[in-house]
Amino acid sequence: MNAIKGILTVIGLITVIGLILVTIKVMPYVSQASEFEPEAAGVYLDMAKKLLETGNAAEATVWKVKVNEGLTPEDVEQSMKSIASSNNIKNVGELPLYREVAAMSGQDYRFVKIYMFCNALTAAKMLDFNDSFSAYLPCRVALIEDLTGQLWLYSLNMDMMIYGGKPLPPELKETAIGVKKTILEIMKGGAEGDF
Repeated sequence: MNAIKGILTVIGLITVIGLILVTIKVMPYVSQASEFEPEAAGVYLDMAKKLLETGNAAEATVWKVKVNEGLTPEDVEQSMKSIASSNNIKNVGELPLYREVAAMSGQDYRFVKIYMFCNALTAAKMLDFNDSFSAYLPCRVALIEDLTGQLWLYSLNMDMMIYGGKPLPPELKETAIGVKKTILEIMKGGAEGDF
């Protein structure tokens, strides 16, 4: 009986020491995270769920919208450009990746085109806050034909940029939310063929 008590005492002591060490290591991060946006935990939880569901980090960090049946890439493109223009977002570049792949490989490739949208004044505000935002610029929307022939629209999920850390200054946050809404509107309208 004394041997069992001794073993349980050692296990208890090891557990207490382990908890103390974990607390010492984790607490500084917990206090820093308490300064984050209230939505941050939800943003990272959603990303973690997607990562666990798909096993793919890229899939966990994007928005994905299925294009309605019967729409052509040209229909989707026309809708996206029209919606962008009406929201004061310029189409600042396009990368017809499918053409580049075909030119390099000598074989046709499925439709993959990346559209770049930007409002220069908004971009400048983001950069003035933090140069790391340059990696998010310009906002890209990819129109992709999957291996079954279905068209999809993809874009980076901006929630991590907006809500994933310490709060943005109020005016910048409002601007960033506006850009998010515009990109989602461009994707939804493109997927539905709205002009």
